[in-house]
Parts: sequence; structure tokens; C-alpha cells
Amino acid sequence: MCGRFAITSPPEAVRAFFRYAEQPNFPPRYNIAPTQPIPIVTARRGPQGVTRHFQLARWGFLPGFVKDPAKFPLLINARAETLAEKPSFRAALRRRRCLVPADCWYEWRANGPNSGKPVPKTPFLLRRSGGGLLAFAGLWETFADPSGGEIDTACIVTTMANGATVAIHDRMPTVIEPEHYDAWLNPDETIAPPLNLLRPADEDTIEFFAISPLVGRVANDRPEVQQPV
Repeated sequence: MCGRFAITSPPEAVRAFFRYAEQPNFPPRYNIAPTQPIPIVTARRGPQGVTRHFQLARWGFLPGFVKDPAKFPLLINARAETLAEKPSFRAALRRRRCLVPADCWYEWRANGPNSGKPVPKTPFLLRRSGGGLLAFAGLWETFADPSGGEIDTACIVTTMANGATVAIHDRMPTVIEPEHYDAWLNPDETIAPPLNLLRPADEDTIEFFAISPLVGRVANDRPEVQQPV
């Protein structure tokens, strides 16, 4: 599961890395939570061929068939293993795949067996080894409500943890490497989705360390949440 992540790189660095057309200006966000707007990178075909684009989407995927969002589960993650089988994700998997830029994500690990009392958990920061931007595989959908309003929504595709991170959590976001961005973003629905890309990251790709418990209690604009302990 991926329930919290951060995007702290400067906007110009994110744009240069993902090569999208827009020039958005956004602040660093150290603790992004479900239902908040998240940046996503999409692709569409136009007169100049396929180009990448930046947009914001609510973190909480809503399939087109939903009638009442209040009665529908909050889909922040989609399991890679069952993605093609789930009605909620089939249409987006064919034609609305995206990348979710991130600098890191967070997971919490229990410190010991539950003895009947609340057991504190240690938060961990997981990032690219040596630092640098990550791209999580994602899906997006524009939800239209009965009154005609529209909102873009998205989720992050998760896969099994790799051998290095399984000690922290048994799932991890699916990391798409730059050489595969075009294949994952390809908007041509006549080409089968590249499901072979939905696999755990190589073990030397991700590093992690314990961080301050502040990450669970402070707002997005506090860099101290990422300090190791």
C-alpha cells in the first residue's frame, strides 16, 4: 500500500525530468494524503504526435460508472496483480495510464507484537537510492457528477515489495523507470497495456531509513518530517 508520499523537487526540475509541456509552479509537499490533489503526467496524441502533459487530480480514483461518490470506496491504490480483472480499472488501464511524480513515500512498521495495548509504529521514508525523482505507475479518470461538474481523479498502482523493502511493508508503489515512460503512457488503446512493467523495483533501486514521528502529525510544508532518527 502507498498511503502517503512527498514531492519536494523544484517545479522546473520536475518538468525537465518528465518533459511535459506545461510550466506549473507548485510548492514542495512533504506529506501528501489521500483525497488531496496530486500531480500526474499523462500523454495524448495531437498534430505534433504524442506529447506529455501535467495536470492535478484528486488522489482517490472514481470509475465512470459511479453514481454516488459518497457511497463508493476510496481507491487510492490499485493492485498490479488484479488490475486487468477489476471493472473499476479496465477502461483506465487501456487508455488513461499516468505517472505520479514523487521524491519518496512513507510506510509505518510495527515495533513489536500486539500485547493488548496500542503498539507504536515507526515511520520510514523510502526513496530512490542516492535521491532523485521517482515515477509511480498510476491510472486516472475524469468523473462527471449528475449536475455536470467534472473532477480528475487518480490512483497509484502497487506491487509486491522487493527483497529490500519487504521488511518495512509487503507492498510498494510500482516504479516505472524513464526508459519505459513512453510505453506506460502510450494513449493508443489498440496496443495492449504493458503489464510486464508492473513489477517490484530492483533491490538496489530503493533505500529507506526511519524518520521522525512528526510525519504523521504535521502539515505538508514542514521539511523536518523527513529527518532520519
